[in-house]
Amino acid sequence: MTRRKIAWIETVDESDAQGEVKDAYAETGDRRTGRVDHIMKIHSLHPRSMLDHEVLYRTLMYSDGPLKRAQREMIATVVSAINRCKY
Repeated sequence: MTRRKIAWIETVDESDAQGEVKDAYAETGDRRTGRVDHIMKIHSLHPRSMLDHEVLYRTLMYSDGPLKRAQREMIATVVSAINRCKY
């Protein structure tokens, strides 16, 4: 069996976040739980890119366009499955 290797990207934990990182976590984290998704935490060493990623995500998933929301979610689900994403 072949094991997949996964790259490790240094991140800042929510409890250690200060300044711009803390502000970016507040902007991009789950409003109910305060939890920040790993896909956003990979930007913690460059908070501006975290905010830009959030804008891109919101634009792709929530703005007006030719695809319905359900279609966008279906595409995201298929891509995640192809990439063997665990969440």
